[in-house]
Amino acid sequence: MKKTAMKWLTSVPVAIAVAVSLAACGSATPTDAGSPTDALAGSDQQTLDKYTTADVTPVDQIDVSKLGLNTEGKLEVGTLSDAPPNIFIDESGKFTGYDNELLRAIAGKLGLEVEFVATDFSALLSQVQTKQFDVGSSSISTTDARRENVGFTNGYDFGFMAVVAKTDSEVKGFADLDDSFRIGVVQGTVQDDYVTNTLKLEPIRFQDYATVYANVRNGQVDAWVAPSQQATGQVKDGDGTVIAESVVNTQNFTAYAVSKDNQPLIDALNSGLDAVIADGTWAELTKEWYPERETPSDWKPGSKAVPAPQS
Repeated sequence: MKKTAMKWLTSVPVAIAVAVSLAACGSATPTDAGSPTDALAGSDQQTLDKYTTADVTPVDQIDVSKLGLNTEGKLEVGTLSDAPPNIFIDESGKFTGYDNELLRAIAGKLGLEVEFVATDFSALLSQVQTKQFDVGSSSISTTDARRENVGFTNGYDFGFMAVVAKTDSEVKGFADLDDSFRIGVVQGTVQDDYVTNTLKLEPIRFQDYATVYANVRNGQVDAWVAPSQQATGQVKDGDGTVIAESVVNTQNFTAYAVSKDNQPLIDALNSGLDAVIADGTWAELTKEWYPERETPSDWKPGSKAVPAPQS
């Protein structure tokens, strides 16, 4: 597997094109080829400094009665059911994965119960925007286009994505993607935006990660542009597929989504995030769920003031 660093083009942010239909054949029209756009616009290091808070309120000073929750004392969380190792339902029926277990730990610092509900990624941000959920948990990349509709916590993970293809495919990485191949994405994701508006290609959109991967396996699509975490969770030995290339972008972070109108909850979650970083929980969970991954030395989660994660 190739692993490279990608330097994203600087360009104006675009809104993610979301088709009305959730069917696999749904599509969106790419923007004018004369003005390429970057799916990760707004996620360069300078922008991260703008959005990352300088510090946080100590967690024991947070008034949880003022968090504007749908149900007092409980975080109602929209998440996915099929995207290991980040967000999924295990064999016992429990919502788990890196993102969800980290959110449980954050909520624990605040004395809040957590209730997870499965949804589709294509609907998640609008459901957070309309406060159907207090929080969205789904390894969400924090682009400027998304910030127009929802608010975000500080970052808890860095962004990277992959190309998945059959082992004997001509697709060996991002450089091979062109209009001669059928490229699958999950609708509404940064990968959807990247293929559509940066590569100027027309992807085949799917409702969930399991379905798009199944279509790679059966040859209905030639390649899947995926979050690297979800690619790792789906690709198994003997499937006849491979993660052809994984592109690490340490200048982008993922965060929990919250209604833009609920700054107290964003602030509280930021406080809880710093607390679980400071006590070593973040590092423990990262090692548990990403045992073979090394966190880049030039990246750290949480506010600017939080101590470096304990290893």
